[in-house]
Amino acid sequence: MSTPLAIRIRAVRKHFGDIIALDDVDLDIPTGQIHGLVGPNGAGKTTLLGMLLGLTAPTAGEGQILDHQLARTRAVPAGVAGFLDGPGLYPTLTARQNLTSSLALSGVRSNDDTVDEMLETVGLSNVAHERVRGFSLGMRQRLGLAAAVLTKPRLLVLDEPANGLDPAGKRQVHDVLTDLAARGTTVVLSSHRMDDVEALCDEVTILMSGRVAFTGPLAKLAAENDSLDYRLVTSDPASARRIAAATHGIHLRGADEGMAADPAPTRPLLLAAATPALDELVSRLARGGVAVRELTPVLSPLEAAFLTLTDS
Repeated sequence: MSTPLAIRIRAVRKHFGDIIALDDVDLDIPTGQIHGLVGPNGAGKTTLLGMLLGLTAPTAGEGQILDHQLARTRAVPAGVAGFLDGPGLYPTLTARQNLTSSLALSGVRSNDDTVDEMLETVGLSNVAHERVRGFSLGMRQRLGLAAAVLTKPRLLVLDEPANGLDPAGKRQVHDVLTDLAARGTTVVLSSHRMDDVEALCDEVTILMSGRVAFTGPLAKLAAENDSLDYRLVTSDPASARRIAAATHGIHLRGADEGMAADPAPTRPLLLAAATPALDELVSRLARGGVAVRELTPVLSPLEAAFLTLTDS
């Protein structure tokens, strides 16, 4: 049985005068999925997120957001929450007052314990009674996320939620989003940080010039890459270089090209390979008694695809 869709849009276009921000966009996002939206500046990410939030209406096309048809007029669909260009907060109010005000405006019933628990979850309990105007960017991001989550949305839409976060803050945000998805909330987020997208998202959509260049699981994106660059560290660099040069589908990179016979270098080996060739290389190294101590992509599949599409 397939998972029901939280978002289904077809042939959506958005024009701002002569500028085409979205051009025949199709998108399906299942309920309970964390879906990443990436692309260069001007690709249409913010326009699409704004449409999901009901902040802008499509010029053409159709779709459904939760139980609502994609609106031709500006209206925030019931069950949807989130923010674009940073959360909207009251700078003269405290963190706690911001959350209680948000709940009052949304009409969601809550209590003091719920607010306190959320402040603890996002790591802001120690500044609960401080005014928001003194908060850092990362603190405001976490408070904005807390305000959105407290409204109990079925769809959460976030623009750059990890912006300004330190490692501890990023972990807290990741934990909140992962827990929401596990409980059935659909999360759509944009980010320029590929590591965040890969750590959080089940699937990803890459936008280029208002059109969908790719959409699907990250594993599919990796499979569609002809090859990736890898960094290889072994117990015997000279033997590894010789074996790699003799393995079909392995291409030595940079300074390693033409150096397969060099017996001395101890630096990591840089190579390009598709997954089948890489598997064969690892097998050959093992048979040759060469231990693999590190094998990591120089660029992740998502980042490699992004750069390929951007440069094309």
